[in-house]
Amino acid sequence: MDGIKTSMDSLEISLKRLASAVEALEWATDLRMRHDEARATTQEEFALMQDDRSSLAVELDAAVDRSRALESANSEAAKRLAHAAQAIERVLGRLAPDSEP
Repeated sequence: MDGIKTSMDSLEISLKRLASAVEALEWATDLRMRHDEARATTQEEFALMQDDRSSLAVELDAAVDRSRALESANSEAAKRLAHAAQAIERVLGRLAPDSEP
C-alpha cells in the first residue's frame, strides 16, 4: 500500500505542476493576444495617419497652386490698373485748362 500512496502523491504533484503550467500558458497566451491586438490597432492607426497625410499633402498642393494663381492674377490686375491710371491721368491732363507757362 505504501507504493500506491507514493504513486498517488507523485501523481498529485504532477497534476499540480501540470495545472500550474497550463495556467502559465493561458496567461502567456492572453498576454500575447493583447499584444497582438494592440499592435494591430497601432498599425491601423498608422495606416490611417498615412492616409490623412497623403490627403493633406494633396490639399496643400492644391492650395499652393491656387495661391500662386491668385498672386499671378493679382500682379496682372495691378499692372492693368497702373496702366489705366496713367491713361486717365493723360486724358485728364489734356482736358485740364492750360495753366500759366
